[in-house]
Amino acid sequence: MKRMMSIIAVVALMATMGTGCGKKENVSTENMETGRVSGTVATDGSTSMEKVIGILGEAYMEENADVKVTYNPTGSGSGIQAVQEGRCDIGLSSRNLKEEEAKALDGTVVAIDGIAVIVNPANPIADLTIEQIASLYKGGIKNWKEIGGSDGPIVLIGREAASGTRDGFESITETKDACKYAQELTSTGDVVQTVASNPNAIGYASLASLKDTVKAIDVEGVTPTTETIQNGSYKVQRNFVFVTKKDAELTAAAKAFFDFATSSAADELIEKAGAVPVAR
Repeated sequence: MKRMMSIIAVVALMATMGTGCGKKENVSTENMETGRVSGTVATDGSTSMEKVIGILGEAYMEENADVKVTYNPTGSGSGIQAVQEGRCDIGLSSRNLKEEEAKALDGTVVAIDGIAVIVNPANPIADLTIEQIASLYKGGIKNWKEIGGSDGPIVLIGREAASGTRDGFESITETKDACKYAQELTSTGDVVQTVASNPNAIGYASLASLKDTVKAIDVEGVTPTTETIQNGSYKVQRNFVFVTKKDAELTAAAKAFFDFATSSAADELIEKAGAVPVAR
């Protein structure tokens, strides 16, 4: 009886070791017969990329029921650090990698944040420089006649503090925490509508969300279009970047999601999210 009890105890211990050894929560796997992957894809970083990563993740999970794509909105710098420390699969950055970061990390542009500067169609202003736009929003230029427009006070329209579009606009024009907004609105649609209803207003919105009720002005002689954003000639833009480690392979699920998000299959989704796809 004692011998039998000993055998049972050994078998139970071996079973425990077999199920516990090397076990990792949310392990990514690939079924060799079906090619289907499963597991969690952890993304971390840029708050400005929330809509892009959200729509890409949802679309991918709809087609891959065994995969979960998560998003932790911590900011670009924190996302880059999370990849470096192995705390996520893919970092999200709304800026290109710095030279020092690029030694250990790869940055892949997944989309472009193209931001149009908009005015009322009745406004004769057709072209501004980055410097003029910055001066407008910081309150240095107060009347349209100062820059060749009609006599009227400039009404500055922008997004709320948490907006990714606002973050992009202020970063590019170097006006962060310096804008003298008359109104801070909670949606792109509200910005477009407000500018459309006020001949003295100026605002900004993602290129994909524009309507013919407003006029997108040229910036330093370049009209905002998908082509000028993709070729970099239109300056009010920034890259949305997937960040990965050079010396570490992605899990099967993360690699499959990465490949999907950076392929032409994702272009329409990226446009729906208000961004511009990369040139193919």
